[in-house]
Amino acid sequence: MEIIIGILVIYSFVLIVLFIFQRNLMYHPDENNYFGDKLDVSIEKVKIKTLDNIDLLSWFHKKDLKKFKTIIYFHGNAGTLENRIHKLNHFKDMNVNFLIISWRGFSGNNGKPSEEGLYVDGNSAINWLKNLGLSEEDIIIYGESLGTGVATEIAQNRNFAGLVLETPFTSMVEAAKNFYPYIPVGLLLKDKYKNNLKIKNINIPVLVMHGESDQIVPFWMGKKIYEMANQPKYSYFTKDDDHMMEYNDKLIFALNLFIKSLN
Repeated sequence: MEIIIGILVIYSFVLIVLFIFQRNLMYHPDENNYFGDKLDVSIEKVKIKTLDNIDLLSWFHKKDLKKFKTIIYFHGNAGTLENRIHKLNHFKDMNVNFLIISWRGFSGNNGKPSEEGLYVDGNSAINWLKNLGLSEEDIIIYGESLGTGVATEIAQNRNFAGLVLETPFTSMVEAAKNFYPYIPVGLLLKDKYKNNLKIKNINIPVLVMHGESDQIVPFWMGKKIYEMANQPKYSYFTKDDDHMMEYNDKLIFALNLFIKSLN
């Protein structure tokens, strides 16, 4: 009985610690796997003010706002804008403008990240683009990993040009269960990002990209999101890619083909 009580006490302590520090485990603004990639595309550093008065450092590339679609890029749960340079460099070869924002608490921004906070950030960036004269039909939403949670939230029941989901998860609860199978994450988790409930509310073209070797977000999640998505929908699935998908010729071709189909 003493052993059982001891185990329960330890287990309860672990649950309390996880509950208190869960956002530290989910969001990693200080993690940096930047390897010195050189930015080969011209960008303007801009500050986007959120509805709750936080300035978000963002990079904006304007090729031709009237002629080409504009990608708004929502990055994942770790790192800085510099970590995405290898992707942005490929956008210069496509007929697109792009805006990539950094979340609250990331890249030196004030605030602390949370699900509701990131939704505010994403919608504030959409409003910033609209203030330049763009309509929803001019904007392609691109979500990477955690950013797919923001992308699906914002794309619901709206008329954007298209939606790109790179390594999407079904819900943060299911993703967390993959790492904490013996923890009642459904009860503890504050930020749940329920992509699986929102994807049916999206009625614009969708491209889902995922690698079968993903060790962070299991491939079956991306496949399930694709299966649940409404038509028109497209997929780019690979056998070898891990969570950080390789921006090779095949992926670029699939992405470029999708963008061209939206014109």
